Amino acid sequence: MSDGAGAGVVEGERMSTRRAQARVNVAAIERNCARLRTQLRRGAALCAVVKADGYGHGAVQSARAAIAGGASWLAVADAREACELRRAGLRDVRVLVMGALSRVELGEALAADADVVVWNEDYLEAVAAVGGGRVHVKFDSGMGRLGTRDPAEASRVAAAARQTPGVRLAGAMTHFATADDLTDDGFFAGQLTAFTRWARTVKAEEPELIVHAANSAATMREPEAQFDMVRCGIAIYGMDPFGKDPAARALEPALELSSWLAEVKLCRVGESAGYGRQFVADGDTYIGVLPIGYGDGWRRGLSNNADVLIAGQRHPLVGTVSMDSITIDLGFDQQAGQLRGERAILIGFQLSERITAEEVARRLDTINYEITCALTPRVTRSYHRDGVPLDAAGVPAQTRSADAPRT
Repeated sequence: MSDGAGAGVVEGERMSTRRAQARVNVAAIERNCARLRTQLRRGAALCAVVKADGYGHGAVQSARAAIAGGASWLAVADAREACELRRAGLRDVRVLVMGALSRVELGEALAADADVVVWNEDYLEAVAAVGGGRVHVKFDSGMGRLGTRDPAEASRVAAAARQTPGVRLAGAMTHFATADDLTDDGFFAGQLTAFTRWARTVKAEEPELIVHAANSAATMREPEAQFDMVRCGIAIYGMDPFGKDPAARALEPALELSSWLAEVKLCRVGESAGYGRQFVADGDTYIGVLPIGYGDGWRRGLSNNADVLIAGQRHPLVGTVSMDSITIDLGFDQQAGQLRGERAILIGFQLSERITAEEVARRLDTINYEITCALTPRVTRSYHRDGVPLDAAGVPAQTRSADAPRT
C-alpha cells in the first residue's frame, strides 16, 4: 500500500514498529526555503527559525535542510539551542538568540558565537561584562513583550553599542503582533510604519546594520516588511502562517505523524470505549486501538474530535484520548479485523486523503505551531529525503560506503 505525495510513506516501506513516529522530509524543508527566497526582494537574507527543536521537527536536521535551501542565518530562543547547533557542526552560519537571557545564559550564547538581542543599556552592559559580542537592538513597535517602546531609548542603546568596547552593533529588529491577521484594522501597518521610521535613522548611522522584522506571515503579506532579512519559522516546515491551507501558498508539509492499528475489537450497541464512557456505541461497530495519546502530544481535546487515516480512509477518533492510546470507529465491517497492524496517519497524506496540522489546530481552537511543537520526546523522529532514509548525519542510508564509519 502506498501513500500520496508530501511526507507520506514510500512504496514498499514496511510498517514501522514504533508506537508513535514523526517522519520528517528534509527535502520539503529545503524546497520551502527555496520557495520563500523567490519571494524576497532586494537581496534580503533568509533566517530560518529552528527554536523549540525546529517546531518539533528536529532543530539540527531542520537547520541543515534550511541552509541547503538557501537560508544564511538561523534563529533560536535560548542559549542551549544555540549551543546544540554549534555542537552539531553548524559553525559557519550566523545564529541569532532572540529570547531574554540570564547572565549565565548570556555567557553561554556569546561563547557559542551567537548574536543576542538587547533593548536597554543595563542589558548592553551585561553583554560587555561577559566578554562582549554581536547585538541586535529591539524596538517594540507593538508586540508589547521584549524591546523598548521608546524610539529615543532604542537609538541610545544603538549608540551605546557602537561605543562599548567588545560589543558590535549588528542588527535592528522588531516583531509583528498581527501579521497573520489580514483583518487587523491596520495594526500591522502601524507597526511597520513605526519601525521603518526608527530603523531608517539607525541604518543611516550604521549602513552595515542588518534590519529585520518579518516573520513568515509578514514575509508573504508585505514586501516592505522584508528589509535586509526575514525570520521565517512556520513556513519553512510547510505550514501555513495564516492557518489555512499550505498547498494554497505552495508550501509542502514536512512532517508526518503516524501510529499503527494495534487491536480491532467488536463493540456492541450500548458498549463503550475509553475513560468516562465518552463514546457509547449506538449500533454494533468495530473499534480500533492506536498506541498514541496525550503522553505523545496528541491532545486530550481531540477526544471525539479528530480523524485518522487508515488504508486511505478517514475514521473518526471516538472516546477519550488517554495518555497512551486512542480509539477509532472502523464501522460495522466484518473485514475490519484485516486492518490490524496497518499504519495509521494522524498528520499527513495517505492515498487521496490528507490531514494537515491546520485541520488539527482548528479542531482544538489553536494554531498549527502548537500541534507540532507539542509532540513529545516519546514520539520517535526519523528523517528522509523524498522517501530515502537518512542516518543521524543526514546521509542517505543506501549511499553510505560499506567502509565508512558509522555515526
